[in-house]
Amino acid sequence: MASDPLIIADKTFASRLIVGTGKYPSHAVMADAHRAAGADIVTVAVRRVNLSDRTKESLLDFIDRGQIFILPNTAGCYTADEAIRTARLGREVGLSNWVKLEVIGDEKTLFPDNVALLEATHVLVREGFVVLPYTNDDPVICRKLEEAGAAAVMPLGAPIGSGLGIQNPNNIRIIRDQSRVPVIVDAGVGTASDAAIAMELGADGVLMNTAIALAGDPIAMATAMKLAVEAGRLAFGAGRIPRRSYASASSPSEGLITA
Repeated sequence: MASDPLIIADKTFASRLIVGTGKYPSHAVMADAHRAAGADIVTVAVRRVNLSDRTKESLLDFIDRGQIFILPNTAGCYTADEAIRTARLGREVGLSNWVKLEVIGDEKTLFPDNVALLEATHVLVREGFVVLPYTNDDPVICRKLEEAGAAAVMPLGAPIGSGLGIQNPNNIRIIRDQSRVPVIVDAGVGTASDAAIAMELGADGVLMNTAIALAGDPIAMATAMKLAVEAGRLAFGAGRIPRRSYASASSPSEGLITA
């Protein structure tokens, strides 16, 4: 897929699959899954990684930073101020001035607080961050985030870790149709077909963690997700046939031999 790269802000990535770092059985399995996924971007929760004592093992030690771009995220933040401080911390310790911005509004569903998310986006964009906000599959808030300066929008497919797949495909289509920045479906993917559907809807990329990390065989699932994202992107570019209520013969009726 090198001839069809993902471009976000000033960076170009060969892979359209973005993966996470949580919930794996071990850091070694995580590293193997990253390689199998062929991912160029890996997201890391700033608040859940050892940034101070470099004498202790850290998941950062298992990420090939020569090959993989680290995207810090503000997972676990419930206010705009928390998310802003966490993004600044990630930049100060040398992770990146990019941030996958998360502001959670409900502890049970983990749905975003879109009011706080928009506030934090405005602040961080002004401070020179490249902001990729995780949000609901709502075309209106996605448009507002883009207008606030987001470098991409990341609508959920379904609640985080649910594995339910794409719940509102038409919303994803609308978001893609109206957006001038990349659209990356984030959260809810359960298996390879979900990733393929997201890409067939026109998403520019898919971000996932739980579907790979908690699979029976994370390495095999990472490989499946890689292929699904590639297949879905190819199918979207190829253009699917129209849906019909009735059959349409695959062979032409002209020139048939009559009895």
